[in-house]
Amino acid sequence: MTATTRTTSITTALLHLSTLLHLSTTAFSIGVNYASKSLTPILTFSAVFANTNITVTVTVGNGDIPALVDANAAGRWVANNIEPFYPQTRIKLIAVGNEILFSGNKDWISHLVPCIKSLHQALVRAGIDDVKVSTPYTLGILQDSVQPSAARIKPAYAKVVFAPMLEFLRQTKSPLLINPYPYFSYSQSMENYILFKPNPGIHDGNTNITYTNMFVAMMDAVYSAIKAMGYDDVDIVVAETGWPSLGDPDQPMCTVENAVLYNKNMIEVATSGEGTPLMPNRRFETYIFALFNENLKPGTDAERNWGLFRPDFTPVYDVGIMSSAVGKSNGSSPSPAASPSPATSPSTGASPSPTAKPIEWFSPITYHSKQDREWAESGR
Repeated sequence: MTATTRTTSITTALLHLSTLLHLSTTAFSIGVNYASKSLTPILTFSAVFANTNITVTVTVGNGDIPALVDANAAGRWVANNIEPFYPQTRIKLIAVGNEILFSGNKDWISHLVPCIKSLHQALVRAGIDDVKVSTPYTLGILQDSVQPSAARIKPAYAKVVFAPMLEFLRQTKSPLLINPYPYFSYSQSMENYILFKPNPGIHDGNTNITYTNMFVAMMDAVYSAIKAMGYDDVDIVVAETGWPSLGDPDQPMCTVENAVLYNKNMIEVATSGEGTPLMPNRRFETYIFALFNENLKPGTDAERNWGLFRPDFTPVYDVGIMSSAVGKSNGSSPSPAASPSPATSPSTGASPSPTAKPIEWFSPITYHSKQDREWAESGR
């Protein structure tokens, strides 16, 4: 790749951005992923978000990671894509790539941490000290995560990538970004556990905690893994999670009702302040995937229908984070399904003394991302 081509690629990374839009004015942070694929002139970015209370995360394209290890290239990227809009636009974080460890691209993986450090240093040189740098991970980084307390970072990543990454996040007070998707572990037998419906729970014999929903179990699995490496003080942010509202005929779990049920209960966990069994009394900055349905995206109907809004800006459903001016979808948004039984707290996902006999730990196939499921089903 020529230097000219590389520079063009870096400059347009902002045009192919993901912005995390806060649609709530509450003290805690619930946002929505907005993936913009249009080539709108770059100044539009500033015009839309400048002088608002919306915070924005700018994503560096996966393919730009190796080039940005170079200090000069990182400096140019910050000069072109951050400085013209900062501080009028509240740029909160630079997300370097997305789920790089599961890309299989050794060049991207080997340059990930150096790129993150290079961009941070470029921000410092530019006098910008409140824009953090991190990278989102699929929970496929974990092993032995069926019992959350036993979860660990896979050895292939622990020393080479995660040890320096977590040290950097600690030093810069930046968050660990994770993309937990219980949806990709869906099976009919696990439906109640995944969708926060009443269920006897799954018991972690190491901690004597009974988990009654997968989202909370995933959060505690991540915490256990980084605690085992000595980094339990690093903040955890849910960079993506969600549920599709429509699917193909063989995807009956993809309904508006289930999307509302999952997202509404997930938001309660994130915002209640109760935290999780291993992270009590905490709130979690969380972003729902996604703001819009992607009607041109290839694949199944489920791939195209993760959004809170349709491409024509009409709402698909509301889980309580929209401005009152947005309104609801012509009465099509259903009332949330019944809350879990009193024995289950959706905010903690734990039931220390369940009235029903809890399910003992078994080994269900737990996919932490779409990639996990695809790799398993392909036999790789």
